[in-house]
Amino acid sequence: MGSLGQWAKEQWSLRREAVPEERRLSKEAGVSLFIHFCFQFGASMSGVFLTLYLWRLTHSLAINGIYYAVTYAVAPFAFALGGWLIKRKDRMVTYRIGIAMTAAFYLGVVFAGEKVAEYYLVFAVLNGISSAFYWAGYLTLMYDVSTDSNRIRFLAINMVLFTLGGLIGPALAGFMITQSEGLQGYTLVFGTACFMFLIATIVSMKIPLKPSHHKAYYLKFTGLLMHRSRAWLHSLLAFGLMGLFQGMMLFLPNILLFQLVGREDLVGYLGVLYAGLSIGTNLFLSRFGSEEKAVKFIVISTAGFLFATCFLIWKMTLFTVIAFMILYSVCAPLQGNTITSTYFRIIGRLPLKGQLRVESVVMREVFLNGGRVVSIFSLLGLMEYAGDQVLPWVLAAASLLQIGLAGLISSREEGEGRQAHRLLARTGKDNAPGGTAGTRL
Repeated sequence: MGSLGQWAKEQWSLRREAVPEERRLSKEAGVSLFIHFCFQFGASMSGVFLTLYLWRLTHSLAINGIYYAVTYAVAPFAFALGGWLIKRKDRMVTYRIGIAMTAAFYLGVVFAGEKVAEYYLVFAVLNGISSAFYWAGYLTLMYDVSTDSNRIRFLAINMVLFTLGGLIGPALAGFMITQSEGLQGYTLVFGTACFMFLIATIVSMKIPLKPSHHKAYYLKFTGLLMHRSRAWLHSLLAFGLMGLFQGMMLFLPNILLFQLVGREDLVGYLGVLYAGLSIGTNLFLSRFGSEEKAVKFIVISTAGFLFATCFLIWKMTLFTVIAFMILYSVCAPLQGNTITSTYFRIIGRLPLKGQLRVESVVMREVFLNGGRVVSIFSLLGLMEYAGDQVLPWVLAAASLLQIGLAGLISSREEGEGRQAHRLLARTGKDNAPGGTAGTRL
């Protein structure tokens, strides 16, 4: 075992030395990636099958949709609170609280058992709060441990590990459920996920606290910044558009697959296929991704989404659903990594030299989750009015809107950062604690 560990270290060292120095990742970046893998491993085990758990208990697509809509509606408010805590304390405080709350959430699911269906709105609120705290901390940490030179590489490796956790987790969870009677397997899955969250919490202690000396929270000035910084506003609108498609994709595919195959383990094994394809896309991006190719990647991903929905419009069968998910799994990382990398680059150009990164993370989630909520309620409303046959057309409409992302991320405004800086400095003097935030920052 020791020789295997030594061999792995040597291979890692050789691969690291082959990467140009400016693109190498720091030790803190490596630790953060491992933590995120552990978290995603647990979240993918429990999250996928929480959807199926609700379905098994209620057989209601509306309840699943409302559950996720409430989760995403609560998240922006929790993000704002988590951002405030980051500014007052540190991003690791918010991050660790998010991991601990997620573990507590799934412990609550274990103890509640079949009563989860009765109190699904309460669990939706708790899920929204815990997820928001985790992601507020992690997104801020992602910005801190990466640089403009290695950020695309960091995001690609992050997605590889994120997807790898999503590959192993559902397959293992599906196996556990099929080996147990009734709904007992779900309880075992949620308990195992809690253990992974505990590991993530312990390992997170390796990243030291770095309290900010700049504690002013500029969230109330983001409206002014959007007015002055067109590139930042356009990037936020891009996340809103992305959320329109994501909202439905976060719960619909697993329910559709389960309706067609009737077995949780098969849903998990198909998840392995999708995750493997996503890993391949992210490995491609880690090597060939660049700022200059951003618009091209968005156009390709949108075309892929549209072509994928054509399968569902043609016929809703196991083959067409799998084909749809294969194309989505390839194109989603292409879209998500491109927009996130562009957004982080724009954050670096905002006034106050990176001190608006927390506010930027919060606003990103406001727009992203806003898009998700709108799409879910639109889907449920249209299905109530026109029936299940409208589902493929709603997905096609949402995927068609994604072409707007290319125009949004390609628009850049030179010199707007200086204007926004003067605006915030002038406004912040009279509103920040002590009346000096505009000059201190």
